[in-house]
Amino acid sequence: MSVAQSDLDAVAAQLGRPPRGTLEISARCPSGHPAVVKTEPRLPDGTPFPTLYYVTCPRLAGAVGTLEASGLMADMSARLTQDEDLARRYAAAHEDYLREREAIGNVPEIEGVSAGGMPTRVKCLHVLVGHSLAKGPGLNPLGDEAVVLLGEYWGQSACAPTR
Repeated sequence: MSVAQSDLDAVAAQLGRPPRGTLEISARCPSGHPAVVKTEPRLPDGTPFPTLYYVTCPRLAGAVGTLEASGLMADMSARLTQDEDLARRYAAAHEDYLREREAIGNVPEIEGVSAGGMPTRVKCLHVLVGHSLAKGPGLNPLGDEAVVLLGEYWGQSACAPTR
């Protein structure tokens, strides 16, 4: 996989630092700039990195942060203990995440650990939203819910392209 230098430059501007271990741009904002990157499970400096999909767009990250501050994660975690079908689908998303990351590279230090709290709780909506935007609807039910809640705010507001 190769990432265009212009995309790497855009991600660096979004993050305020050079991106590390970027494999691809997995989702883009409506305006076309990178929104989610796919990252190596081991960064170039050797650090294990369990977060396969990483939100880079500051506007998207801010919108997700607003959802996190609303108490949504606690509600979602509670629902996982009460709704067997939801828990089963979320666990399946976790397993898919692990399979995909393992196909890129085995990192024993993070074996069995996905991200965002999967499979039993919700710890980081940014990871779940990144996963849903990268893979499309239908895989990660709680990520999909968060994307729907972001709705018009993110989907219709033109993020300023990074330069």
